[in-house]
Amino acid sequence: MTGDELLRILATLANPHRLRVLAVLTRERAYVSALARELGISRALLQVHLRKLESAGLVRAHLELSEDGKAMKFYEVEPFAVELSPESVAVAVRTLTEKETQA
Repeated sequence: MTGDELLRILATLANPHRLRVLAVLTRERAYVSALARELGISRALLQVHLRKLESAGLVRAHLELSEDGKAMKFYEVEPFAVELSPESVAVAVRTLTEKETQA
């Protein structure tokens, strides 16, 4: 895993809503409305978090038609594993392309 990939994944997972989304999707795939109800957040907020998870390669989405012909977007976990140790961080740092910004 490159340093940039590691940063993207860690930044994505550094949010409690996204961790909760992953936890639910680990049990079963879900469509947006059901997932929003289970998590107790708005669909709009959930969509923001799902886009970030999808962009980081942690979840995937696909459209399905319900019996009444309505398009439903289902999300499921994309299998992933991240090794986080001092050694893996040192290796990842060597491949960083993003420049550190000074505050």
